[in-house]
Amino acid sequence: MHRTASGDPPHRWSTLAVLCTTLLLISLDNTVLNVALPSIVRGIGASSSQLQWMVDAYAVVFAGLLLSLGALGDRVGRKWIFMAGLVVFGGGSAFAAWSGSPDRLTLARAVMGLGAAALMPCTLSILTNVFTAERDRVRAIGIWSGTTGLGVALGPILGGFLLAHFWWGSVFLVNVPIAAIGLIAAIWLIPNSNNPSAMRPDPIGALLSIIGLGLLLWGIIEAPSRGWSSPLIMGAMATAAVAITAFVIWERRIDHPMLPLRFFSDRRYSAAIGALALVLFALLGMFFLMTQYLQFVLDFSPLEAGLRVAPVAIALLVIAPLSVVVARRIGSKAVVGAGMVLIAIGLGLLSGPLCRGPTATASARSSYSAWEWPWPWPPAPSP
Repeated sequence: MHRTASGDPPHRWSTLAVLCTTLLLISLDNTVLNVALPSIVRGIGASSSQLQWMVDAYAVVFAGLLLSLGALGDRVGRKWIFMAGLVVFGGGSAFAAWSGSPDRLTLARAVMGLGAAALMPCTLSILTNVFTAERDRVRAIGIWSGTTGLGVALGPILGGFLLAHFWWGSVFLVNVPIAAIGLIAAIWLIPNSNNPSAMRPDPIGALLSIIGLGLLLWGIIEAPSRGWSSPLIMGAMATAAVAITAFVIWERRIDHPMLPLRFFSDRRYSAAIGALALVLFALLGMFFLMTQYLQFVLDFSPLEAGLRVAPVAIALLVIAPLSVVVARRIGSKAVVGAGMVLIAIGLGLLSGPLCRGPTATASARSSYSAWEWPWPWPPAPSP
């Protein structure tokens, strides 16, 4: 592969554009879907629990296979795993766009999670291989990381725009041409690289994590309708506990763990991961309900709902880079603590009387009269 005097490929910035476009595709996906959930309810009659599975199927497969597919790319070639990820993600998006039932859409979302798990680690590995000069690498990583925030910010607006002009499947179908263009560009622009000394993939660990988390989520999602004392729910929870315990034991014993548990012996690392998990739990749950509240109860259009949700994502995009500078001056503990307090205050305000809308209009009532109401306030209106 030809390289410049600095040791980098001549088309490295074009390569970065392909990588960032792909990353933007992945980061857009979840926020676009949240705005589209009410339209999916109207289009294919999905229930509240089915909507949760559409969101979580992607996350479970993505999280379960992320590290294993990253290790596989290091061994067999990052370019090939990256291109395979684009094919799978684009195919899953087309499948999702034309899904005629909630079960098919959930399966399509799982396929998209598989593609994203192949793409995400390869983008960063390819970037660090292409940009060897320290100054350019720092700039490239900054652009790469900022792309995620941009995707989160643009997702609600793009989703609302598409739903204002097309049917709900358009939020998935738009991924297909972008993935196809990215695949063609990758053939010509992205150099292949690998790391023969990289650790082997951990398929057993990945399988145990998917089984454990999948059954745990299934129990939590289905318990409200089936009852917490249902034999199916109790069996799923027990099996999830066994699978998660087996995962921990397996990861501690093998020499190439998917998730090295020794990292959690560092209290600062464990506290940071715990804080991040709580923040994501709160914010993603808020997004899931808020977009439905704005459309079902307040009768906003998808675009209006997207514009009202977008400030949260835009604030993330603006504040995240500044928080690094502030943390250097006053310490990360103060920044993280203040951030969690502000999130709690914001969620408290959202649940207060100032944010409770008027009684749903007749058109809104007709849209969800047969739908499962997922939150306790305001009470579900009668049909």
